[in-house]
Order: sequence, then structure tokens, then C-alpha cells
Amino acid sequence: MMTDMNYKHATILLVEDDDVDAMSIERAFRKLKIINPIIRAKDGIMGLELLENGTVYRPFLILLDLNMPRMGGLEMLDELRNNPNLKNSVVFVLTTSKDDEDKFAAYNQNIAGYILKENLQNGFEELVTLLDHYWRIVELPNK
Repeated sequence: MMTDMNYKHATILLVEDDDVDAMSIERAFRKLKIINPIIRAKDGIMGLELLENGTVYRPFLILLDLNMPRMGGLEMLDELRNNPNLKNSVVFVLTTSKDDEDKFAAYNQNIAGYILKENLQNGFEELVTLLDHYWRIVELPNK
């Protein structure tokens, strides 16, 4: 578990329209005492706005749901990869979609991982533990 002594800054942009899933993820961060800031967007349009207006500080990583209103995850990924300021964003897809076409489309946009919500046996704690280990080892882009 992360403490102030070994804290490594990384903002989490959670792009998730489901309130229950969003609260469960935030609860898992608190339970594991992960102090990284979490900023939530309820769809891709809001997520892009938060990134573009500087609300989300670098370094950051994005947890992205695929099935959302207004702008879904795949559309947001396309916008990210075509934006020179955001194309190097680290994105983990967090979804219920088992569709192989969704997986291929997401990986073709250079995501860091495709995580099925149903595969998280212990709720979102496994996901938070994975992220905690990930950003301790991996250097995230600051620009």
C-alpha cells in the first residue's frame, strides 16, 4: 500500500458513466490508502474537456469505460490519439464488453490494457493494486 513516504504522483482520470462502478473504484482507492487524486468524467466529451482545460494534471493515466452516452470510450480514444497534446496518454480500458472487435479497436489505439470488470474477483481492489504497482515502476509522460 502506498503511503506519503513512497507516494508517486499520478492523477487518475476516471471516465465512467456508472455511478456505482465509479463509487466502488473510489472506495477501493481509499481502502488501499492510495492517495492519488481521482477526477471523474461521465463520458468521453467531459473527459476530453477536463484534459484540455488543465483540470487533470500530468502525469496522469486514464481509466476508460467503453459504453457511455454522448461519446463512448473508443471515440474518446480516437480523439486522444489524434490530439498532439494528448496522444501519449496512458489508457486502461475498464469495461463489460467482451466483444473481440472492441478489444482489437482499443489495442489498435495503443491502450495499456483491456480489463473486464467481471474478471475483477475482489471488486476493484485488484485494479487499484495493479495501478499502484504500475505507476511505481513505469515512468509516465509529463508533457
